Amino acid sequence: MSDLCAPAPYDALLLLSFGGPEGPDDVVPFLANVTRGRGIPEERLKEVGKHYFLFGGVSPINAQNRALLDALRKDFAEHGLDLPVYWGNRNWAPYLTDTLREMIADGHRRIAVLATSAYASYSGCRQYRENLAESLAALEAEGLPVPRVDKLRHYFNHPGFVRPMVDGVLKSLADLPEDVRAGAHLAFTTHSIPTSAADTSGPEETHGGGGAYVAEHLDVARLIVDAVREETGTDHPWQLVYQSRSGAPHIPWLEPDICDHLETLHGEGVPAVVMAPIGFVSDHMEVLYDLDTEATAKAADLGLPVRRSATVGADPRFAAAVRDLVLERAATEQGRPVDRCALGALGPSHDLCPVGCCPARALKPAAAGADSPYA
Repeated sequence: MSDLCAPAPYDALLLLSFGGPEGPDDVVPFLANVTRGRGIPEERLKEVGKHYFLFGGVSPINAQNRALLDALRKDFAEHGLDLPVYWGNRNWAPYLTDTLREMIADGHRRIAVLATSAYASYSGCRQYRENLAESLAALEAEGLPVPRVDKLRHYFNHPGFVRPMVDGVLKSLADLPEDVRAGAHLAFTTHSIPTSAADTSGPEETHGGGGAYVAEHLDVARLIVDAVREETGTDHPWQLVYQSRSGAPHIPWLEPDICDHLETLHGEGVPAVVMAPIGFVSDHMEVLYDLDTEATAKAADLGLPVRRSATVGADPRFAAAVRDLVLERAATEQGRPVDRCALGALGPSHDLCPVGCCPARALKPAAAGADSPYA
């Protein structure tokens, strides 16, 4: 995209994320926010929060979002993109409603939204859109002028998202002992979700058999495997696996789990594994605990050499990709033709979520979609 393109009609960018506790006293209130409406008792929340307490009650996600904010502002300034960047969370401060209220007070009326989830799913897209609609309704009830919000498209296959992950896998492979490197398997991990949610992810025409959620992850995994083969000359076996399952055990979720997968690979005589968390934008708690702690301990028990590759985080190439997405969407809104940057077989995702895209069990208003009350 040309650096000379203007961001109009957008007058601000909102970084929308999950949020996380920043101290021991925050853990239970944070988890109460995450599980709001489910009637989970405090003692159970304390048990669920043990992962956070292992790290002083601090999730790394907020610090990583601050780093991404800095990277975005730096990239925008260096390329002459005059677009202020704000940050709001679903479950912890800075809360989304408060951030939108601040943006309204600052005069912003047309806001592009970047969610820290690259793929199609209810929890990674539709739920954020519901959060936006809920916050806008609350601000409208306060008598404030409601801005229009447009969520930027899924960026799972944008080269600025894919290439840093390729480099992370290459670095992890190079860090393995030379005698096991060539035979290393690649385990691409993402957050497990109920199979029913996976099967209905994405537009209706993609529903069934894991839906867009699984298809998009598989596309990214293939891109990384192909790039690694091209740069190393080695064709590493690979599989998409899952982590961070929660919820009732009788409900089917996507499998196999990463720890079970490590056991299987060890039983097959695999000499080493690189775990690549392609489903996560940054090294937040699921990566820190489920991979760096739990899965790494499992591998140590098995005597299986394992490395964990880096997530994209605040990589300057990702910041540049966000700029590209903003300018691409702005050009579309201006009615100008634009080449959409996307790798792999699936092509660029939609700008506007269609009706039936990643439906929830209970119908709720959602912003930034074809059925949005705030279009």
